[in-house]
Amino acid sequence: MRHLRWLVGLAAFVGLATAQVPLTIATGGTGGVYYPVGGGYAQIIDQFVPGYTATVEATNASVDNVAFISRGDSDIALALADTVLAAYAGTGRFGPDGNLPRLPNLRAITVAYTNAVHILTLDGSGIERLEDLRGKRVSVGAPGSGTEVSARTILEAVGVTYDDFQVERLSANETADALRDGTIDAGFWSGGVPTGAVLSLAETRQIRLVSVSDEEFAAINAADPTLIRYVFPEGAYRGTPETHSVGTPNLIVVSADMDEELAYQFTKNLFEHIRIVRAIHPSANETVPEAALASPVPLHLGAIRALEELGLAVPAPLRVD
Repeated sequence: MRHLRWLVGLAAFVGLATAQVPLTIATGGTGGVYYPVGGGYAQIIDQFVPGYTATVEATNASVDNVAFISRGDSDIALALADTVLAAYAGTGRFGPDGNLPRLPNLRAITVAYTNAVHILTLDGSGIERLEDLRGKRVSVGAPGSGTEVSARTILEAVGVTYDDFQVERLSANETADALRDGTIDAGFWSGGVPTGAVLSLAETRQIRLVSVSDEEFAAINAADPTLIRYVFPEGAYRGTPETHSVGTPNLIVVSADMDEELAYQFTKNLFEHIRIVRAIHPSANETVPEAALASPVPLHLGAIRALEELGLAVPAPLRVD
């Protein structure tokens, strides 16, 4: 009996000694790219970051995600660069005239990949350019999503406002379903290429990607320099030609309060084992150390240490004590 009690006590001690600290990764809807990519990050943490385990949370994406990070409700998140910069700097919806507080404690780990702004419609809709959205039923993205932040910026830059069309706020899966069912005429979606929900829609309907002209892009980029040129290659989705649109980098975001060693270990192992994420989605081919230097907000100190070990010189604007 004494020997049994000793074994039980030893097991309890070993269990305490090997307990893993749980981390949460805020992503997006299950039909987008954030969710599976975040699952890849979780695998890297589970396998290679000592003392930690991670789970993925489906969310409404960027706007909600930066709030989760700032409040400590999530540990790691994916979010669009324009949303992160606005939250960090206190502009737009996060500024004095908006309805959201500034979030100065946001820090980046790296730039993960570029989101393509899909302006989706079906053949025969009569929508050829952004101006043609007037009077239509248009989804601008899920509530609390970076898609809506980007959509509003793009539309306002070319002189189209929410008063000009019937506004719907749908996720990627909901947008695809609504286009398939004919309950909307067009929808915005900001995501990696290819996005699963759009792939599925293209198998049953002939989709079209609405192009953004050079003149329109110049106005959009002037309104928000984090919105960059993106070109969908021919055949990105079944039957679609090469299409000029807008892109937004995605950031892996954490709080400035994250333990420096944890941020270091995550960054180091992310780049060493990025093949795990690339096997899940091709967007991770863009996740390389050099991409971190394009972050529009400061990097976490732990990420800086990992990048410097890789031989990169991190410029002063990306450093904040």
